[in-house]
Amino acid sequence: MKRPTMKDVARAAGVSPMTVSRVVSGEAGVAPGTAARVEQAVRRLGYQGNDNARHLRQKDPGTATIGLVVDDLANPFYAFMARSVEDEAHRRGYVVLVGSTNDEPRREREVIAAFTARQVDGLILVPTVGGHGFLRQPMRAGTRVVCVDRPARGLAVDTALARHGLRSRTQARAALDALRELPQPPTAAFTSNDVITLGVLDGAGGPGHVAVVGFDDLPLGERLDPPLTVVSQDPVALGGTAATLLFSRIDGDRSAPRSVVLLTRFVARGAGGAPSGTPGPPG
Repeated sequence: MKRPTMKDVARAAGVSPMTVSRVVSGEAGVAPGTAARVEQAVRRLGYQGNDNARHLRQKDPGTATIGLVVDDLANPFYAFMARSVEDEAHRRGYVVLVGSTNDEPRREREVIAAFTARQVDGLILVPTVGGHGFLRQPMRAGTRVVCVDRPARGLAVDTALARHGLRSRTQARAALDALRELPQPPTAAFTSNDVITLGVLDGAGGPGHVAVVGFDDLPLGERLDPPLTVVSQDPVALGGTAATLLFSRIDGDRSAPRSVVLLTRFVARGAGGAPSGTPGPPG
């Protein structure tokens, strides 16, 4: 079914397309009866205006959209962060476009290219391990960028808390297995996010057990045996801080790039040991 156009609405209401444009844009100067006919035609036809075209005609050419680019939206940490960004955006009348990179530089470029093609006003980005010089061009064109969780290589932008690398659960388990083959294998591991923690916990028990302390906090981590001790960061605060930084840039803040470091919280639950009943290392 063909999508109704402004000309279709004008024809149905018996007015000019310019009058339809003035009514849907909320401009004054249209007779009440005429405006009512236009609004009735809009509802009957299901007409939806082109927001991008309307913004281009305005003095402020923003699109009231921002892009959020994360490693994996299936990761609960990023899901909480995305919700926080969306809440802040909603308060300001913005819509958030969300994409995942799987920590792949090529996919990251593709997602960002798709968002900038849609003329988002800004990007909140969890950078991959690749370089990010390619962002200079959209930044010169006016797209504001805030990096979260780690800095972007080759780019001077705001950052809201920096730390290193994310891997999959399978990769974490494989890395732990390789470490246990060393002549002097480790007896403890500090994992950098909840995905890595899950992978390490998959292989932490058994002979030559490995004690685990995690960064981030697993849901129900306190119910593990023993309970998981973690360094916990707040994804809601992280998303809100990143969104606030981005909107300050969109609103005209041109100060030098800065880094905002959010405090973490040490949650001591257990001794960081392997599950109970697992034999400890030889004395």
